[in-house]
Amino acid sequence: MQINDRRIEPGNAFIIAELSGNHCSDLAYTKETISAMAESGADAVKLQTYTADSLTLDVDNEYFGPRTSGLWKGRKPYDVFTEGALPYDWHGELFEHAHKNGLACFSSPFDVEGVEFLERFDTPAYKIASFEIAHVPLLKAVARKGKPVIVSTGIAGLGDLEAAIQILREGGCEVALLKCTSAYPAPPEEANLRSMQTLSQTFGLPVGVSDHTLGEVVPVVAVALGASIIEKHFILDKNIASADNDFSLDIEELKLMIDSVRSCEKLLGKVSYDLTKKNINARHFSRSLFIVKDIKKGE
Repeated sequence: MQINDRRIEPGNAFIIAELSGNHCSDLAYTKETISAMAESGADAVKLQTYTADSLTLDVDNEYFGPRTSGLWKGRKPYDVFTEGALPYDWHGELFEHAHKNGLACFSSPFDVEGVEFLERFDTPAYKIASFEIAHVPLLKAVARKGKPVIVSTGIAGLGDLEAAIQILREGGCEVALLKCTSAYPAPPEEANLRSMQTLSQTFGLPVGVSDHTLGEVVPVVAVALGASIIEKHFILDKNIASADNDFSLDIEELKLMIDSVRSCEKLLGKVSYDLTKKNINARHFSRSLFIVKDIKKGE
């Protein structure tokens, strides 16, 4: 898979900083956030393109009323999504700002209208969120664009993935899969990163991880297991409340994660039994055989 001029493959993971709801309803702050992503060493910024009405209903009942547990306990989904939605009229400025900072910029649309909207900005790729894996009209709309597509697998069974991949491939899209645990934050014991390797073997596609655990351990282990893509939520200031700040990295944490990922890639290296110049020189200190007394010829 390739996004813009960046080849995505093991050994040089494509690192995506996810904005999500961490725009905090402030355009200038959001631009500062994207600049910090670039400063940290990320390769791309990913947005989310939706309205509350494209995701849920403004109804107070057992299905759509205030959550009784979890990160959004006591809040209606409609209110959470209203707060978290990135204003549509910001998209153009944010795409341009990302490009100026050397970042690829693309988004997760949540409806067909969102796909058509993103085409205005010549988006280089699309991301399918795990909760949209069975949204067939959305998949078909994305497939018609024929661009690279990254798919999160959080709530998907193998049958869901097979169907989604078939739809996207019929449109000529290159596809990558991200192992994702749809919990916010996600417990480390539910990461199940070995599944990422199985996804690669089963579908023959590039794989990676969309990580909602705390810290940088999961991305580093994922790279050690062959991940080509790392996606992690980012927030500029954890002191500013947002829908996603509890499981997002700040600038120092993102830098640490990226440095750790790059160190892991260097450590993995390549399969080679050639000796470096230092190794060759070090052979002078290996075990040697010296004759310390006279011996007869042929003895």
